[in-house]
Amino acid sequence: MTLYDYKVVPAPARGTKARGIKGPDARFANTIETVLNEMAAAGWEFQRAETLPSEERHGLTHTATTFRTLLVFRRPRPGDISAFAPRRVEPADPRPEADQDETAQDDAPATTVSKTPEQPDNGVEDVIDDEDAISSVLQSRAQQLQREGKQ
Repeated sequence: MTLYDYKVVPAPARGTKARGIKGPDARFANTIETVLNEMAAAGWEFQRAETLPSEERHGLTHTATTFRTLLVFRRPRPGDISAFAPRRVEPADPRPEADQDETAQDDAPATTVSKTPEQPDNGVEDVIDDEDAISSVLQSRAQQLQREGKQ
């Protein structure tokens, strides 16, 4: 839940003169617009206008109720980290699911490196980690070359 700071300012009571703006309604609207834009530039978001009663003293013993119009603004509280919810990311196994199932069933060491989705087939043979497998691959390739040379 995000926490907010609120700011309440009195609404202007009358419009101010400005070049090109005629009539009391347009002057008042321009004054309100100016206040809203100034507050927005300072990072405050306009929420609502409220008219609230205010008791004021008149003379020594009398009080009178006056209604005041206020503009309510808010902005997210700086440094509020209540909405921040970190989560732990588990490391991904780089092997595809098919290889995970095979290695779980096989206790024998794998002789080839499987291709992950990030490594597309580029036409190059896979790297072989097992030294015995390397020598058997080299021997079979040498025999194949000898057969091709005899033909």
